[in-house]
Amino acid sequence: VVHKAIELRRMQSVRAVFDQPEKPGEDPIIGHSPAMQEVYKAIGRIAPQDVNVLILGESGTGKELVARALYQHSRRADRPFLAINCAAIPDSLLESELFGHEKGSFTGAQQAKPGLIEVAESGTLFIDEVAEMAPALQAKLLRFLEDGRYRRVGGTKECQANVRVIAATNKRLEDEQKAGRFREDLFYRLNVVAIELPPLRERRGDIPALVEHFLTTRPLGTVRHQVRPDAMQALCNYAWPGNVRELANVLERAQILAENSL
Repeated sequence: VVHKAIELRRMQSVRAVFDQPEKPGEDPIIGHSPAMQEVYKAIGRIAPQDVNVLILGESGTGKELVARALYQHSRRADRPFLAINCAAIPDSLLESELFGHEKGSFTGAQQAKPGLIEVAESGTLFIDEVAEMAPALQAKLLRFLEDGRYRRVGGTKECQANVRVIAATNKRLEDEQKAGRFREDLFYRLNVVAIELPPLRERRGDIPALVEHFLTTRPLGTVRHQVRPDAMQALCNYAWPGNVRELANVLERAQILAENSL
């Protein structure tokens, strides 16, 4: 708690500067609502500080975009950025993906393979849906976060890596702890600083800008589609349980079905 308080105090003394990423093929973070302004300030203050970050928010709110922004504005921006989604990989393979494995460590391991932690040396590792990680693997991740040491699956040699970890989840980790599904000590280690992304229904004023962005960057067909005022009002009134991801999908489908304006 004391360490976290010191880090927060130090970050608050840093002027918040955050420019939108302009790399080709990457979506910027769109929004000028007060809630998003707070997110930008947090990114600007936290990015240069070499601490672990926990990104919280519902599915589809753009947690990976924030992780990439933290990386791009960090001191590790010239080093690798690697991402892994714990919900997309079976538990039996997730440990190997993170820490690597030695030849013959399991069926099909015909040669040694470095894990993402090793490949991301001196860079940043983004662990999405971290709450889906099995308890046994949580303990190994905790050990790595404490001293940077780890072992490949099936290996006896202790390795060490210098990697900044950014984790994200759409679950309430406090509830996961009470249910015995997430380690309390790992939560404290990851949650040095947290950024919470607002759901789209709490920043409806950003919807017109998001619509314009998606129609510009993801056009379908030969006609440049525009949204009628009544349709835009309907978009702004909708609750968007799937958040920005759902909005992008709806606009793609609408472009396919629309004859002229949406």
